[in-house]
Parts: sequence; C-alpha cells; structure tokens
Amino acid sequence: MSLELTSSVMSNGGEFPKDYTCNGRNVSLPLEISGVPIGAQSLVLIFDDPDAAKEPAGFGRTYDHWILYNIPPIDQKIPENTIPEGAKFAINSSGGTNYVGPCPPTLRHRYSFRLYALGSVLEINNPTKEQIVQAMQGQIIEQTELYSYYEQTEDQ
Repeated sequence: MSLELTSSVMSNGGEFPKDYTCNGRNVSLPLEISGVPIGAQSLVLIFDDPDAAKEPAGFGRTYDHWILYNIPPIDQKIPENTIPEGAKFAINSSGGTNYVGPCPPTLRHRYSFRLYALGSVLEINNPTKEQIVQAMQGQIIEQTELYSYYEQTEDQ
C-alpha cells in the first residue's frame, strides 16, 4: 500500500469546498493519512497555492497556506480545524503558523496538499517552507499529493 492523503469533503482534482476558504469558516479541512511506509519517522504536510505567482497584481511566488511537520508517522484521521498531536507548525506566507484558507484575488487557482514520509524527525524550530524543504533533502521515503481548485465568484 502506498502513502495516501484524502479528504471526506473534497475529491482529488475537484473543487475546494467553500466552507474551508476565506469565503466560509476558514478552518482546515478534515484529512486522512493512510499507507504510511515502514521506516517513516515523521510526516510533513505542505498546503500551498503555486498559482499565486501568476496573479496579475500578484504575490509573485507560491503562497504557503499551512505547513505542519514532525507529524507522527501513523495512519490517522485529522478532524477539521485540528492538528495531529505532536505536530509542529512552520511559518506560512502570512507570517503566522495558522491555517489560511484559499482566497484567490482573481482567476481559478490550484491548491496542493503534499504529504511527505521522512526517514527522520526534523530538528528545526520556527522554520519557513524553504527551511523545511531544505531539511527534508535526502530524507523523503515517499510522497503523495491531494489537489483541488478554487475560484471566487461574484456571489461570494
């Protein structure tokens, strides 16, 4: 069985549920992790928006919405608006550590949840995504992605 990340409220490649965006309650959606490989010592979850770099009045780079690291390496369900016990937060593009839901100014954006199984626990404090990615080098055992799309409409 390979590493898998799913959500009960969103299908892979589907539409991002409004309830978990800036137009809704803006809380993290429920996630389920399965197929954690033998030998994994920790998991990393990166939720970002690579399309933010393409905005006309743009952010100029990928927007990091939510980053968790040192997630216990077990199959688990993560309820909405919670984090796994023992997990740590990295700094998002807003300068905080909280979940920031999709809120694209224009255009339809692709949102990506990438889950990494690592062969080590990351010994790092208050990192940015760039520091997490650097610390993961040579440690990735397996990875998977859950992605979706969201676009604000006139009625929101």
